[in-house]
Amino acid sequence: MTDKTVDPASRIDTARTFVPVRIAVATISDTRTAANDTSGDTLVARLKEAGHVLAARAIIKDDADAIVAALNGWIDDEQVDVVITTGGTGVTGRDVTPEAFARVWEKEIAGFGEMFRWISLAKIGSSTIQSRATAGVARGTYLFALPGSTGACRDGWDEILRWQLDIRHRPCNFVELMPRLRER
Repeated sequence: MTDKTVDPASRIDTARTFVPVRIAVATISDTRTAANDTSGDTLVARLKEAGHVLAARAIIKDDADAIVAALNGWIDDEQVDVVITTGGTGVTGRDVTPEAFARVWEKEIAGFGEMFRWISLAKIGSSTIQSRATAGVARGTYLFALPGSTGACRDGWDEILRWQLDIRHRPCNFVELMPRLRER
């Protein structure tokens, strides 16, 4: 078998105009604060560097009801196209982000978690099995849940979200589907 990996940057169609999306970032944690939220800072820096708009930012306790409430607020906010969370995706008792996401999404994007773990495998080995990174769509808003480490946020953004949230990415991307997400 030959390696058919293609540099994602080579898939950018420069003839198309970049379309910034409005992204809310939430850190799910009982211990992080604005002063030490390096994972949230990493996501914010990267999304801004890519040309997107930070629509909102929050730190939310590891509480499923609180996460659901925040997600629903952003899903109903027409100024938010995408929500990216960091944290709460492990297997301990307080890790409830995937369960909260499942309470609000209409469709799961199973490939996101699968791809994240595949990318992570090369960096942290079999420890990637402890990640429950996940994604879905709810009422026209994309939802992505990344693990809480800064490295996981870098990997999730740099290897997946940077490209899928760029309308110029070929052969397809999440942004070009946005107008159709509310179809019935």
